[in-house]
Amino acid sequence: MASSQAATSGQAEPVPASGTRRRVAVVVGIVFIDLLGFGIIIPILPFYVRSFGVSDVFIGLLAASYSLAQFVAAPVLGRISDERGRRPVLMLSVGVSGIAWVVFGFASEIGAAMGVTFGLVVLFSARLLAGAAGGNIAAAQAYIADVTSPADRTGALGLVGAAFGLGFVFGPAIGGLLASDTAVSTARTVLPGFVPVTPFSLPSFAAAGFSFLALGTAAAVLKEPNRTRIRARRVSFVGQFRTPLADATLRPLVVAFFLTSLAFAGVTVMFVPFMADAFGYDATEAAMFLAYIGALGIVNQGVLIGWLSRRFSVRHVVRGGVTSLFLALVLLAVSPLAGTDSIAAGGPGWVTGGLVVLLAFGALASFGNGAITVGLAALVSRGATDDTQGAAFGVTQGAGSLGRTVGPPLAAAAYVVVDWSPFVAGALLLVPVAVLLRR
Repeated sequence: MASSQAATSGQAEPVPASGTRRRVAVVVGIVFIDLLGFGIIIPILPFYVRSFGVSDVFIGLLAASYSLAQFVAAPVLGRISDERGRRPVLMLSVGVSGIAWVVFGFASEIGAAMGVTFGLVVLFSARLLAGAAGGNIAAAQAYIADVTSPADRTGALGLVGAAFGLGFVFGPAIGGLLASDTAVSTARTVLPGFVPVTPFSLPSFAAAGFSFLALGTAAAVLKEPNRTRIRARRVSFVGQFRTPLADATLRPLVVAFFLTSLAFAGVTVMFVPFMADAFGYDATEAAMFLAYIGALGIVNQGVLIGWLSRRFSVRHVVRGGVTSLFLALVLLAVSPLAGTDSIAAGGPGWVTGGLVVLLAFGALASFGNGAITVGLAALVSRGATDDTQGAAFGVTQGAGSLGRTVGPPLAAAAYVVVDWSPFVAGALLLVPVAVLLRR
């Protein structure tokens, strides 16, 4: 990559350290607010689809549609941020996300007035639009790469991962609260009559509100990094992946992003059914466990991984993450063998062998996924030139979105055959990732 580095020698110097923390904090805050809105939709999505009276197959399709749109949009938004600037891309994307969630909230009303089919079209269209706007993570990562030194970059990128974790911890809780009977009845007495208030529309409008809050925050305080912009040659959708895949440095990282996302997305979509079938946990208990994993993710990605990266090479941190996630998935597959009997003599009956194994799985999975995600992002930043950071992040995030699109339906099909098979398959997918990272 010597030639690539030489090509950047005439570009602007990095922003001084005195302004770096504030800029990173602003971008991380925008990502958190945006992801909070996304997280709000998670608990209502399956029930929203069922309210249309259609098959549960549509739940999986609607979930996958977001990642599919993100896969298409992330490289485009990353490239545009290289050409037009990070700030306008971030502002446009969160604004579009707000509009999408408003339309999402009106889908049931539209379906009641114009038919179920048309309502579903609106629902899927809004979800696709929100997914496309969600491709802004490439621009956010590129912004942080612009304003941080290589030594601090892994820790700063970890804060973006922590913002994701916070969004997924607090978002679903807020969504569940807003979908409650008390919240809905209160909103009906406060909001104007023309605003549809249902357990599905209220969380959707709240998600829109958080997106518009992110837009206002970006407009008020976010400044464009001091960097040299480029006018890239127009390429096809396939072509924008071809260049990174042809780069000997970036190619294994892009493939690793895809395989890791494929493995972990399949696990996340089937984890809750597995908890219910193997251990008898209900939705509330499953939500508490997901909050536990999310809280660990905040600590891991916000503190621990950055600390480790300053003491060891980033590649070693990623390898440790791959090992941790591999062990977690194997542990999850065999967790029913631990049983559901209490292991605390004279203590609470809920302290079972299965719970202990699941807690260990959560700790390993949280660290492993965080170390891989943050570490790979740091390696991508090092492998790209200063003027192609956005495009490189866009391609890798697009590969991750493709994995999150393909993974859930494949995992669901495997789960129907053998309940532990998605987790073993996910572990096996990490083997080539480890091989790719050996260099």
